[in-house]
Amino acid sequence: MAKTVNKGPKKSVRDEKSQFGKDRRRRHHHFLVTVNYADGETFGRVYTNKEKATRFAERQRRSPVVKSARVTQVS
Repeated sequence: MAKTVNKGPKKSVRDEKSQFGKDRRRRHHHFLVTVNYADGETFGRVYTNKEKATRFAERQRRSPVVKSARVTQVS
């Protein structure tokens, strides 16, 4: 009978490297900034520069009407 070996805690999807980094044809990545406002509105903007996307999200978070602002890599 085969014995399973427990190697520790289960890895989450975020623990592994993104599959987007493996495509050598890609010249740049796309980062989506999603801003959720207190009145229920949602706004999204796409950047090719992660630093600019992060700066935009941080700037939006300072506003009192913003509930959340997140940066996700979309390609």
